[in-house]
Amino acid sequence: MGATTDAGDASEPETVDVLVVGSGIAGCGAALAAARGGAEVLVLTKASRPDGASTDWAQGGISTTRGDPEALKRDILEASDGTADPAAVDVLVSHADDAVEDVLVDTLEIGFDEDPKTESGAFDYAREAAHSEPRILHVDASTGTHILRPFLHHLDSADGVEIRQDTAALELLTHEGRVHGVLSDESAEGHPIYAGTTILATGGVGALYSRSTNPPEATGDGIAMAALAGADVADLEYVQFHPTAYDDEEPFLLSEALRGEGALLRNADGERFMPDYHADAELAPRDVVARAVARERAETGQVVLDVSPLAFEAEFPDLAETCRERGIEGEEIPVAPCEHFLCGGIAVDDRGRTSLDRLYAVGECSRTGVHGANRLASTSLLEGLVWGLRAGEDAASRETEARVVDAPRLLDSDPALPARFAAEKAVRLERTMDEYLGLVRDPDEVARAGAVLRRLKGELDAYTRTRTSRDLYELRYATITGLLIARAASENPESAGCHYVVSEASDEELAGATADPL
Repeated sequence: MGATTDAGDASEPETVDVLVVGSGIAGCGAALAAARGGAEVLVLTKASRPDGASTDWAQGGISTTRGDPEALKRDILEASDGTADPAAVDVLVSHADDAVEDVLVDTLEIGFDEDPKTESGAFDYAREAAHSEPRILHVDASTGTHILRPFLHHLDSADGVEIRQDTAALELLTHEGRVHGVLSDESAEGHPIYAGTTILATGGVGALYSRSTNPPEATGDGIAMAALAGADVADLEYVQFHPTAYDDEEPFLLSEALRGEGALLRNADGERFMPDYHADAELAPRDVVARAVARERAETGQVVLDVSPLAFEAEFPDLAETCRERGIEGEEIPVAPCEHFLCGGIAVDDRGRTSLDRLYAVGECSRTGVHGANRLASTSLLEGLVWGLRAGEDAASRETEARVVDAPRLLDSDPALPARFAAEKAVRLERTMDEYLGLVRDPDEVARAGAVLRRLKGELDAYTRTRTSRDLYELRYATITGLLIARAASENPESAGCHYVVSEASDEELAGATADPL
């Protein structure tokens, strides 16, 4: 296998066995499994703190099968509006409990909440929307933080793993249909890192929208880089909106676990409305609840999450503290739908392998087929862990040596991106995604979005030819990913899950949902 050299050593190219781009649960899982397989692993991450990864923002928890994989499979398929790939779901549910026990319980010793009603210290399994039974492991309502930080600390001390923070991958290095690493932003001209195998774990697309539960680093980099290199992508029209984010320009997520424990949705007239929309009421699939919340907000002026039926302060102290810090008084919290999760992405198989040789993708940037048109609550961390482990193990087993190929030399004549230029383009991108590619879509508006985004990409391409800047690359990749979403939406005229097409619904059904869906 190849050896790793320091980035600052210009005497010879930097090579590594397995290169992981991204440091959420999927990237950490891939790095752990690859290191266990004897590979030398380098993790590149844009984040300089754990909260730069979406995993750190995850609240509800991580699903298990609780000994009944078939029941979890049924729930995943139903929540997906029947569009999830049954074979992919089989992979998830058959490996779920082993992955959770091995990594999270035995290796990291995560202190999942225990059931206070038992003397044995059994786990306190929560129930969330569209789950038929309680099966979610959690730590209060900030599970991601309690998983990711111990995971990163574990990898810091693991043999054969290096984590390089505040470092972005700017381009994939390709030759004859194979990926040979990335060009990072560690020098003005770009620093090539050559790898036997490369695993993208770059997260989602929240930064494309004005309101998102994702960190600002979620700019779709991996998806755009892979697509530009020729990798297949799929299901990009399926952008999931969480129904209960705090109704503010700076939203925060109000976990599905709140509704699982009895919190109720009420409109401005004080009416509980979800029973009118779905038999499961507040625990209906996310796409159903999100559209109902949007309609009730439009018709009555506001929707609140009523937490009075539960012991909010005692059961969810982290969320309660966040509410107090934001000046939210009382037991009714204003909520609105907010961009949350991309169900599609880079198309991969059951080991995370893409259509390009030596390139893998895991986590939210990938499309495994598990989620179909709508993701079941608390399956994202599980999918990231299961596929991360499988991809890392497979990558290490190949023992593919890093190959040095010609790398592009980037321009550094004017590395700074004008602040006004960046701000204007980012606002145009967000407005386009919000208005035309949000919770409810009209085919004519989707086409309009594609035209706007093509023009925006052209303007950004012109800047890319004259300067190198991480901000510029992020904005360009976000625009490219937005274009891919628009293209996928335009090619799919059928409503399914979180891709809801206006022309298929009656005017009465859409009266509220089309008005200010965010």
